[in-house]
Amino acid sequence: MTISVADVARRQAALLDEVRALVELESPSTDKAAVDRSVAHVRARARELGATLEEYPQRDYGDLTIAAWPGEGEPVLVLTHLDTVWPVGTLARRPFRIEGDMAYGPGIYDMKASVAMLLEALRLLHERGLAHRPIRWLINTEEEVGSPVSRPLIEAEAQRSALVLCLEPPAPGGALKTARKGVGIFTVRITGRAAHAGAEPERGVSAIQELANQIGYLHSLSDPALGTTVNVGVVGGGTRSNVVAAEAWAKVDVRVATREEAERVTAAVLGTRPWLPGATVTVEGGMNRPPMERMPAITAAFERARAIARELGLELSEAATGGASDGNFTAALGVPTLDGLGCPGDGAHAEHEQISVSGLVERTALLAALLHRW
Repeated sequence: MTISVADVARRQAALLDEVRALVELESPSTDKAAVDRSVAHVRARARELGATLEEYPQRDYGDLTIAAWPGEGEPVLVLTHLDTVWPVGTLARRPFRIEGDMAYGPGIYDMKASVAMLLEALRLLHERGLAHRPIRWLINTEEEVGSPVSRPLIEAEAQRSALVLCLEPPAPGGALKTARKGVGIFTVRITGRAAHAGAEPERGVSAIQELANQIGYLHSLSDPALGTTVNVGVVGGGTRSNVVAAEAWAKVDVRVATREEAERVTAAVLGTRPWLPGATVTVEGGMNRPPMERMPAITAAFERARAIARELGLELSEAATGGASDGNFTAALGVPTLDGLGCPGDGAHAEHEQISVSGLVERTALLAALLHRW
């Protein structure tokens, strides 16, 4: 017995009901109580489908969960997250709605629809008694803020898995993401010496002037040919216009396509030195997520997924992106990782966030087939 797109299409209304239920459980990363309400909902759904739950309580973020189903062979790890970038109350002005083939709502594309897809795919496997590898579903609650507490769990689970399916939204056109840039986050702090800007400017050391020097240096580390970008995105400092600034700071974003570039840029940022005598520079931070490089294991996994998709009458393509996901962690360990398997749509983190209903149906069928056939 196999699963077809038509099988999922017959349950489209129920699938959309689940999407709506998830969207209406608002779950911003920094609101633990709100995220935990969403966690409770998904845990209940997983239990209905026969899952064994492993629960990991958290202090500052929503509680983490692994839902597990037995099977034959090495496990498949599925990655999703329930947290969004939207504060509680966004739903009141942007309620869930369907217009033609598009459905709208905060968090629907990134990535509430993907969670509904997985629940429906698991339902199909469960109801039809279809064989599959052991499935371990890691339900993250703080992906949008960099997965600060879940990373060790993600990596430990990946190292015991044959394959990782990351249900982040696809690239434009529905392409899977077979390469992602790594992300570095740094804070540069400058200390100078205050002085009266009119009466005794020579006695001061301007932290803002030093920061300007640092900005030029940091931006010079970019290498567009290698896909490396260094961006000073937020700055601050000083107290008054007539005071030589004693303090200044900057937030820096780094994106790199390879581990070699991650090492080069990290060393250069952390090793920066002041230009002005008397100024001091300190740097905090590092790589938040390693690059997801298009290694042979990922290429082979994509080709196998494309063959399974073609049997469903679907065509898959692949793309690289500058954004990062939890798939960066697993790919960096050498584990075959298919990312961007979520629902096609548009507007991640944007007011027009939306999904394709037909894409929702097709991707659910593909996900079920991957879990059954791998």
